Amino acid sequence: MTNFSVRNFLAAAVVAVCLPLVPHTALAAPAASLPDFTDLVDKVGPAVVNIRTTSRVSSSTRGLPPGMDDGDMSEFFRRFFGIPMPQSPQSPDTQPRGGGGGSGGNQGQQDTPDSGGGGDTEQNSGVGSGFILSADGYVMTNAHVVDDADTIYVTLTDKREFKAKLIGVDDRTDVAVVKINAANLPAVTIGDSNKVRVGEWVVAIGSPFGLENTVTAGIVSAKGRDTGDYLPFIQTDVAVNPGNSGGPLINMQGEVIGINSQIYSRTGGFMGISFAIPIDEAIRVADQLKTTGKVTRGRIAVAIGEVTKDVADSLGLPRAQGALVSSVEPGGPADKAGVQPGDIILKFNGHPVDTATDLPRMVGDTKPGTQATITIWRKGKTRDLPVTIAEMQPDKTAKADTKKTPPPKQRATNALGLAVSDIPSDQLKALKLRGGVQIDAAEGPAARVGLQKGDIILRVGDTDVSNAKEFEDATSHLDPQKMTALLVRRGDNTQFVPIRPRSAPAQK
Repeated sequence: MTNFSVRNFLAAAVVAVCLPLVPHTALAAPAASLPDFTDLVDKVGPAVVNIRTTSRVSSSTRGLPPGMDDGDMSEFFRRFFGIPMPQSPQSPDTQPRGGGGGSGGNQGQQDTPDSGGGGDTEQNSGVGSGFILSADGYVMTNAHVVDDADTIYVTLTDKREFKAKLIGVDDRTDVAVVKINAANLPAVTIGDSNKVRVGEWVVAIGSPFGLENTVTAGIVSAKGRDTGDYLPFIQTDVAVNPGNSGGPLINMQGEVIGINSQIYSRTGGFMGISFAIPIDEAIRVADQLKTTGKVTRGRIAVAIGEVTKDVADSLGLPRAQGALVSSVEPGGPADKAGVQPGDIILKFNGHPVDTATDLPRMVGDTKPGTQATITIWRKGKTRDLPVTIAEMQPDKTAKADTKKTPPPKQRATNALGLAVSDIPSDQLKALKLRGGVQIDAAEGPAARVGLQKGDIILRVGDTDVSNAKEFEDATSHLDPQKMTALLVRRGDNTQFVPIRPRSAPAQK
């Protein structure tokens, strides 16, 4: 028993002696590596504002369903369901409350000077965030925050509230600029979104669900995230919810690197993925809005699509890159430059076009009237085409060709499973085509890739086809081990369709 106690004593003594040998800094290292956002919030927080919008509605539709907040829920319905918020008479026990925490006198619903309630009323239609660009009162936010607003209220962190003047909005980038009549305001410092690194800490400040001056933090998850919008986004895991829209995304130096704009959600609430507009693009838009009230962009008048790996392989491209021209507007800049459907645009003014979404931004940022050079891939070769940039006009709705396809003149079988026929000259002229064959029937490989009667085939691989005989010649020696790209027109769109030939022609 004595020996056991002595051993325990000696073991305890050894531990006691060894513990001081562990460096104190090593034990504290994990805690020291965690970021401290307090100074950053003190620096940037005063320049972040709450934005509340109102609209005039008839008194017969005033009010909200009982228990529904009129500010944040309005944006919830508009942003995530694409519909206006349902309206119904307001419950007597529901107190009007704004989303921005400003002075109470301007919150909720207000009657017009006809206080009898018989006229229009001012009703909250949205709530969001923004940040002060300059000390003289320019504020940046999202376009969707101020869309369709009759009145815009900006509330500062010191609780002062101002009616704001709308300077301009750009729906394409979702950027808006408003102006308040104030001076000596705290302004943000603009950073460089090109220097953003995946994995770095970032902070969002805004008014989620109307809770102003809310701070959330996370890391940058990805850069250049393409969501189908005009701009690539900065993706983060920072908690962003309805009401955060228009607020700043801030790096650890206290610089604004983005505008919180969207979230990925199946519920309408934050699910771990949020998107911010890169501040470099937003500032370019804001400068034009402040100068002219609108944004002027360039265009070359083409419709484009993505270049898939199968298309790249079948056309001999080293990798899947560029923008596939699916249609060219007659008489437009690209048409005058010699661009054709089926061309792949690889560079614009010497800058690589990695994905199809890169091209609209490059062209859009080019001043109309500028001479530019586009590098295309056509039939296994690159060539440079000079083009004069035009000014972007409102989008036009393309009309599908409604002319009926004439009955097939001949039937044929081949390794692609296609029966084709010549296109009458008057139809070629109406379609503004130099040649091609129309599909009369599709089976086997052709049917599997979605080709159908009425489609027009313009090219097999790098070989143009003007009639059915040329088509049969071009398809007679296809290698069944390799994909072949058919340039196909359907309606107003032209695209490459990769197809693998079958081993031998079908026997009749």
